[in-house]
Amino acid sequence: MSETEFIYRENVAAILRNRRGEILVCERLGNDGAWQFPQGGIDAGETPEQALVREVWEEIGVPVEDYTLVERRGPYRYLYENGKIKRGHHGKVQFYFLCAFTGRDDAIDVAREHPEFQAYRWVEPAQFDARWLPAMKRAVYAAVFADFFGVKI
Repeated sequence: MSETEFIYRENVAAILRNRRGEILVCERLGNDGAWQFPQGGIDAGETPEQALVREVWEEIGVPVEDYTLVERRGPYRYLYENGKIKRGHHGKVQFYFLCAFTGRDDAIDVAREHPEFQAYRWVEPAQFDARWLPAMKRAVYAAVFADFFGVKI
């Protein structure tokens, strides 16, 4: 297939940065050592910004009052591994949002009604390890870290 024939699911990802310049990463539920940003699909009728607010609340319990949008970048694309198709999509097209987190750490709650994460932590951007990610996401994260932070991962 050519690049134009792939069908991508639209998605948003939140990079929350605290006052110390650290970014929030979350560990996938049931997948020890798999750290990533909160992210999720854009529902029909939603803008990427609306999806961001919903996903951050659903995945980590942080209300919109606890962060401010700093910058939006994208689209970034990746394909699922081994030609896999999920719900009619070959991969994801993502918009990343850098947000200044102004809340308290105890506002972050990964034990949600439908949990996706088992833990969270703050790391310096240069500390992020691409090996925490599945291979299919590594090129996107490398581009995101270079674009937002000038960091090579």
